[in-house]
Amino acid sequence: MLKSDELKQWLHKDLSKLDKVLLVLATQGEPVPVSKINDLAEAAGFRAMRKWNVSATLGASKGKAIRTSGWELTDAGRMHVRGLGVASISPAAMQVAVDLRAHLAKITDQQTRDFVEEAIKCHEAELHRSAIVMSWLGAVDVLQKHVHQNHLAAFNAEASRVNGKWKTAASQDDIGKMAEGDFLDRIEALSIIGKNVKAELKKCLDLRNGCGHPNSLKVSVNKSAAHIETLLMNVFEKY
Repeated sequence: MLKSDELKQWLHKDLSKLDKVLLVLATQGEPVPVSKINDLAEAAGFRAMRKWNVSATLGASKGKAIRTSGWELTDAGRMHVRGLGVASISPAAMQVAVDLRAHLAKITDQQTRDFVEEAIKCHEAELHRSAIVMSWLGAVDVLQKHVHQNHLAAFNAEASRVNGKWKTAASQDDIGKMAEGDFLDRIEALSIIGKNVKAELKKCLDLRNGCGHPNSLKVSVNKSAAHIETLLMNVFEKY
């Protein structure tokens, strides 16, 4: 998301009317009316936008912006704004967010949707550590739901075989009491995931743990994108 204090320099560049209106929208994380678009432009020292037909400009954007409860950028719009050079995130990394948004529409469980949507927003805002943590939470939520709905008896049997103190799980929350690394071992033993998938997911878990605790770890947009892509291909698109 473009920061409000960066908008001024962009609005005074030699760009098209559409690009400038899209840049204003890029500062917002929710639909906004034309009046607010004009206010934001004026606050950035660009008063000319009030003389434009902003709705007509956005209506001719070929899908880069849509009107819902107000005007907002679409994935195509976000990609276009990135292409102007507003942020350092690469087109390939941005495509990961676009793909995940496409999958978001297929997720019916609200809790999972919330995890995934927040992960997307963090990735787009270049909050890489947060994106890694939230996407992992979403993936684990998907896997736990799948086990609870389809393999609960077998899961409890395997968990009890490995750990005689395991208390039989009756709900997803009960499953969540198991350490996530152990959970991956159990579902791999049941062939819910394969050996190689488990290895990749454990790498994701290690990265999530590194990002979820105070430390000096630094991660790039490409690291975040690779992490999300692994989860997208091996969890979100499969279960």
